[in-house]
Amino acid sequence: MRKLVLIVLVAAAAYYAYTSQVHQAATGTVVAETAGPPEALAADAAESSTILGRAFANQQSNLQVEVIAVVDKVLSDDNDGAKHQRFVVKLASGQTVLIAHNIDLAPRVPLAEGDRVIVYGEYEWNSKGGVVHWTHRDPAGRHIPGWIKHAGQTYQ
Repeated sequence: MRKLVLIVLVAAAAYYAYTSQVHQAATGTVVAETAGPPEALAADAAESSTILGRAFANQQSNLQVEVIAVVDKVLSDDNDGAKHQRFVVKLASGQTVLIAHNIDLAPRVPLAEGDRVIVYGEYEWNSKGGVVHWTHRDPAGRHIPGWIKHAGQTYQ
């Protein structure tokens, strides 16, 4: 299972490096992305849905994942401690996952229900479907940087 996850992550990183051009912005890193063919995005969405489905079924946590999904619901910000933008995505399988994006460390993502997003971060299991966090850079450099791609830009 770990080898499969590692292979998927390496393939995703290679795809990302191949299709993206990096541009530094004052408010965080913004990456202009070139979208792949629709059939590739559908296959990637199904694959991310399968990986998260397995992680949920096995109650796995601390798993770096790339999630390709549709915003199901935009929630209010969590203002306790570090501020987090919160939204729920629905996977191709129908499973829902909470995304918690630290807006003290990264720019807010302008989202609406029905938007397609790609999220890279750390999955933590919970009984409601799980949560993906660490969708930003770690200022201390101790954690793998995450990001959220939306409407041709990457927020981290």
